[in-house]
Amino acid sequence: MKAVLVERFAPFDQASVADLPDPQAAAGQVVVTIAAVEANYPDLLVMEGNYQIKPPLPFSPGKAAAGVITQIGEAVTDLKVGDRVAVQVEYGSYAEQLCCYATNCYPMPAELPFDEAAALGLVYQTAHFALVSRARIQPGETVLVLGASGGVGVAAVQLAKAFGARTVIAGVLGSDNADIARLAGADHTIELGAVDLRDELRDQVASFTDGHGVDVVIDPVGGMANAAALRAMAWCARMVIIGFASGQIPSIKANYLLVKNIEVSGLQWSDYRERNPQAVALVQQALFDLWLLGKIKPIISHRFALADYAKALSLLEQGRAQGKIILLPS
Repeated sequence: MKAVLVERFAPFDQASVADLPDPQAAAGQVVVTIAAVEANYPDLLVMEGNYQIKPPLPFSPGKAAAGVITQIGEAVTDLKVGDRVAVQVEYGSYAEQLCCYATNCYPMPAELPFDEAAALGLVYQTAHFALVSRARIQPGETVLVLGASGGVGVAAVQLAKAFGARTVIAGVLGSDNADIARLAGADHTIELGAVDLRDELRDQVASFTDGHGVDVVIDPVGGMANAAALRAMAWCARMVIIGFASGQIPSIKANYLLVKNIEVSGLQWSDYRERNPQAVALVQQALFDLWLLGKIKPIISHRFALADYAKALSLLEQGRAQGKIILLPS
């Protein structure tokens, strides 16, 4: 099989596409022939060796995919050859075939295309856990999503609307990204490149919410946007920090937390996959159900052949990914 191979931790363009032996399923495992792969910003960090988990070298990157089971290992009873599944793993999906544990596979609806199934993986899982488990979103609340044109951002906007948010505000860079956020369902957009973002974001949020502020902030960006969002939060609001796409890790002003009874938490979603796989399976089924109801739909902006993985990752590195980028092994 062909796979993207990382032989040393380095910039993503130093990896290669190699011919590797076809994988074999051990006990409790399955082999999935991959039809679509979800490319994500963390893939860059993994390949560079800057992610919190470093795979043993050599390895193939990639945390989410969708395809067809073509081999079953011993002791696997709830899946069979021919099942169409979405897959969530720590690494390995940038390949034509993937060997993984059966617990990391989620049977998908027959109507769901493989590319959309892959796109409903890591970013929608992350956004769901952030909004429900960490932020405890309630119908009628107001939500601010930073980086709202990226993968997690689009997912968070769509899910916030699906969960009954009254107002969803999207923080973006540039008019093209604002268009993507509105397509995802955002009610308002705010330009995160504003010169005086610290005051501008707070003032615009106040105008959009009749002075109430936002009840929930989803932040995959960090940097100055995080500090500005903190000032725009309502009493007893909740902020969930997912990542630092800006490259800057923010320092939280604790006085804001005290004065407004604000809660700030973090989310590292892969911990849920490893520590509570049953919860992840339930969330994946909930995401499929929302897709079937037409309440969420991935926005796929680019599809690349697996051999062109570097083109895909360059868009992520430059912050030019709008919605999801999918790799197609075939």
